[in-house]
Amino acid sequence: MWNGSFLSRREMLGRCANGFGAVALTALLAEEARSSSATPAPHFPARARNIIFLYMDGGPSQVDTFDYKPLLRKYHGRDPHTIFKVEPTQFNNVGRVMASPWKFQRRGQSGLWVSDLLPHMAECIDDLCVIRSMTSKFPEHTSANYFLHTGSGLQGRPSMGAWVSYGLGSLNKNLPGFIVLNGGLIPPGGLDNFNSGFLPAAYQGSVFRPADPPVANIRRQEATDAEQRRKLDLLRRLDEGVAARAGHDDAIESAIANYETAYRMQTAVPELMDIKGESAATKKMYGLDAAYAPTRIFGTECLIARRLIERGARFIELTCPQVGGDRWDQHSNLREGHENNARAVDRPISALLKDLKKRGMLNDTLVLWGGEFGRTPFAQGGDGRDHDPFGFTMWMAGGGVKGGFAYGETDEFGYKAVANKLEMHDLHATLLHLLGVDHKRLTVRFGGRDMRLTDVHGEVVKDVLA
Repeated sequence: MWNGSFLSRREMLGRCANGFGAVALTALLAEEARSSSATPAPHFPARARNIIFLYMDGGPSQVDTFDYKPLLRKYHGRDPHTIFKVEPTQFNNVGRVMASPWKFQRRGQSGLWVSDLLPHMAECIDDLCVIRSMTSKFPEHTSANYFLHTGSGLQGRPSMGAWVSYGLGSLNKNLPGFIVLNGGLIPPGGLDNFNSGFLPAAYQGSVFRPADPPVANIRRQEATDAEQRRKLDLLRRLDEGVAARAGHDDAIESAIANYETAYRMQTAVPELMDIKGESAATKKMYGLDAAYAPTRIFGTECLIARRLIERGARFIELTCPQVGGDRWDQHSNLREGHENNARAVDRPISALLKDLKKRGMLNDTLVLWGGEFGRTPFAQGGDGRDHDPFGFTMWMAGGGVKGGFAYGETDEFGYKAVANKLEMHDLHATLLHLLGVDHKRLTVRFGGRDMRLTDVHGEVVKDVLA
């Protein structure tokens, strides 16, 4: 981000390339490049205005969270090959059928099953639309992450957040439309999970940290605002002179606009990230008083996500904090690993849902939870679970979906989707539909054909709509 000093663009990129700033420089400054035209109109009345994606990096186990399968206990310890067909696994270390270490209970007025692993989310079950029949085409993290985020298992396609921002614009000219709150490790696949692909670079995800500073060079170095303003005006005149000599040049014109956006964000972003004004009760609800550091980190992300929604951010993605160097990816020691991850996110997510609902914001904010795939109902080795792309769970809340509702089924062991099987393309089509966008009409001409988030696939899942 421009900090008021006289730096070349190359020098600026170097100054900002400290983990998060390089992405912030090109993306964080987003919507200004498109501000000459009106904010795009949805294709039809929208049920949701914003999306918060709670990305559970690594793949939570469906049979240990929301997909209760009592037969796992009956057949616990049996060779799975003698019960059902076992597909090739990522690490080819198939153990015995493994019952969930956690008990399941029916929760809320809806009576949906939730395990004791997630007691706080269980309190919100009547607001959740639980999809038990998600599938992926990819059994390894990087390609599955690309598929989840972009609709393609290959690197280089636009992320769904970029598509949403491109298709609908931002609701706040001082903030980018697509923001990633990252309090831990960048997931497998790297920043390409949040990329703009062949869309303009302004629509890629802007990576913020739930820390101080959230973005490199966000605070001015000049003594006064007036001094910084004079430098910015001089930079504008110099760039406009170059633009006049060079003729129409998108890079120069975008740079001019980006300086202005950066200037405005130096006020907007620090105020956004400063949670000192939140009440003690709110901070406690989100887990900011927790002894466990990952809970505090993710709780801060969730609280900032609510503040972003209040200020008009369009698409916000939250990544999981680092939990002992691990993600929801327990190839061994499932119990300890899943408990640590749940301890980090369960309380903050419940707080976010309750807070949005209390403020009347859940009706038009769509919250999405899930990872790139699920986990096998049999052990990997003795006490882990391998990747399972054949049938897993995600959930949505608010934003026009049915609460206290379960859609789809896996088989009696929770291994493969057998009823109302969904692909990522169907999920993406439904997310866009809830935002008032026809996924077949949101296209960009690239490589000789019209490209879209759902490629040539995807159907809106109308049964989950409220």
